[in-house]
Amino acid sequence: MPMNENECKRISDATIEQQTLTGERAAFMAKDAVFVNATFADGESPLKHSENITLTGTNFSWKYPLWYAKNITMKNGTIFEMGRAGIWYTDNISLENVVVEAPKEFRRCHGVALKNVQFSNAAETFWNCDGVTMKDVYAKGDYFAMGSSNMNIENFTLVGNYPFDGVKNVEIRNSKLISKDSFWNSENITIYDSYISGEYFGWNSKNITLVNCTVESLQGFCYIENLVLKNCTLLNTNLAFEYSTVDVDVTNKIDSVKNPKGGTIRAKEIGEIIMEPEKVDVTKTTIITEDGRSA
Repeated sequence: MPMNENECKRISDATIEQQTLTGERAAFMAKDAVFVNATFADGESPLKHSENITLTGTNFSWKYPLWYAKNITMKNGTIFEMGRAGIWYTDNISLENVVVEAPKEFRRCHGVALKNVQFSNAAETFWNCDGVTMKDVYAKGDYFAMGSSNMNIENFTLVGNYPFDGVKNVEIRNSKLISKDSFWNSENITIYDSYISGEYFGWNSKNITLVNCTVESLQGFCYIENLVLKNCTLLNTNLAFEYSTVDVDVTNKIDSVKNPKGGTIRAKEIGEIIMEPEKVDVTKTTIITEDGRSA
């Protein structure tokens, strides 16, 4: 039988198994509680201000399930489409083997760990969060991870534009990002062994390093201070490095380079080199190619 609002409030040091919980704030301020195969149905903010909660096989069907919560572990559950804006202002939370259908998850959270999590609608997810680890995560949606910091990401697949805007201190490995305008206004980004496809990568950023990556980006890598590419492949990338300071080692042909601000570019070949002395000090950039073209 469904548990009503009064029965569910102030749950403490209890195990709730195979129950349907309804009503606004159904388990408000729950503490030291375990929920097994439970369903939080209609009713906003069911676990608001909760603490030390374990959720196994538990599902959320309505808005704002975990706000201002602490020390949450969720495994093998689902946050359905109407569970939007579900996890805000929450500290020390882990999700494993979880499907998230709702947008706008994770805002201003600290200490988030995800493993094998699927976001089918990740629009505006992970905004202004700090201390995030992600492994084996798939996300589809625009504006992922805006303003977040201290992220460690592995085996991540993202399909969505404008991700990682304004982020700081991010490390990504073995990932695939299909994303226009990624990593704008960002700082201290390191990406290893990954594939990135999308226009205008990394504008207005500082300290970006890519190692063993493949990137396809129209007008990519512009307006960057301290861009490092090590053993990278650039596909369909033209008008690259405009007004950027660079240390670039590219294994193949770059379609075109335009007005880098300074540094060194090494490539197998460059289709077109545009250096305009009225716009940049061309003496500050060295370009070296295997076919002997240089600037």
